[in-house]
Amino acid sequence: MKKVLIITYYWPPTGGSGVQRWVKFSKYLRGFGWEPVIYTPENPEQLAVDESLLADIPEGVEVLKRRILEPYSLYRKLFGGSAASKGEGVNPLNQQKKSFKQRLAVFLRGNLFFPDPRAGWICPSVRFLKKYLKEHPVDAVVTTGPPHSMHLIGMRLHRATGVRWIADFRDPWTEMHYFKHMGLLPCTAARHRRVEQRVLDEADVVIAVSQPVRDDFQARTKTPVVLITNGFDEDDFAVERPELPAGRFTLVHTGLFASDGNPLALWDVLAGKCAEDPAFKEQLLIRLAGKTDPEILEAIRQRGLESNLENLGYRPHGACVELQRSANVLLLPLRQEPEYAKALPGKIFEYLAARRPVLGIGQENGAAAAVLADAGAGVMFDWDRTEPVRAYFDAAWERHLAGTDGPPEGDIAKYSRVALTKKLTLYL
Repeated sequence: MKKVLIITYYWPPTGGSGVQRWVKFSKYLRGFGWEPVIYTPENPEQLAVDESLLADIPEGVEVLKRRILEPYSLYRKLFGGSAASKGEGVNPLNQQKKSFKQRLAVFLRGNLFFPDPRAGWICPSVRFLKKYLKEHPVDAVVTTGPPHSMHLIGMRLHRATGVRWIADFRDPWTEMHYFKHMGLLPCTAARHRRVEQRVLDEADVVIAVSQPVRDDFQARTKTPVVLITNGFDEDDFAVERPELPAGRFTLVHTGLFASDGNPLALWDVLAGKCAEDPAFKEQLLIRLAGKTDPEILEAIRQRGLESNLENLGYRPHGACVELQRSANVLLLPLRQEPEYAKALPGKIFEYLAARRPVLGIGQENGAAAAVLADAGAGVMFDWDRTEPVRAYFDAAWERHLAGTDGPPEGDIAKYSRVALTKKLTLYL
């Protein structure tokens, strides 16, 4: 059996579908003749950890852990927070209104730590892994980012050993939607672009998770760039489908919910329908499972929907799947950034597998809208299109009252984790 070394920051992962990516690949790699070896920090700073996902890892998989030194204790002090507040909200970069301390902290983070605050782990990791690979050869190395420090580890190993290297971009680098909000000096931004180009040019294969990002990368390098999206694990959806909650009309969102994707027009539509229809007001339940920025909760409360809100906070992956499958409508809000039209949120694929109608709020001509249309799973409306959103909820409510809100029936097989792992092994 061949071996692949996977260098990842997230292990055990958060519950987000994107960072579950390599846990799920590792689960199925043995079935295609590859043995995964994981290299990861021993003490990473993460918003949340879902230990339940480790049950997906086959017995005996080798996990190498090394301590990492990160500057987040100082970073939280600059934000005015504490260790106890770590992980509240989603990401300070997403906040629409930042204090002076927050702007200073973002500036320092972006310009002092290159390419990110995990940079201090690069040199120790390269030294350790060069020695490890001499004693334990592998057939390929995969780095997955962000954080993009992981790619720099892979690049240096590739240069030193000649080992085959695959760079997996779960998100773009300099074309990521928050890149322009990092307060980068021109020289720092230029350095990011130079090093990103080196990664693209020196890797044996580059992986992108959406077609537009794949096309952007391929236009910039001669390295083969392949599309391997995120996906869903059929095992997670193998249990019997839960019943829709009796007497409730549920709108469900799972995962990170950032303030730069706050669908204000949607909350206005729901508030207006509640004011006009007491039965809708009584049955509406907005269920948010995951990290949610305070601005979103405040927007819901300001519109008189607090009694309809169930803010569940972080939930293990299995609980999120159950919530998805018992929703009348699944909410897919995108970030209000032009670059986000090229993004595919990881949760979209689990939404497809949940077989419940998906309402997207975001770029109508973007990658996510194309996937929803291709799978026949839902629709995407721009942020300010209140009339079609109102019509959508009127129709969904009528189907709910009539008991006819059945599941979408589109073909989603190509997004299964097994199919995606098989595709991955073609390039290892």
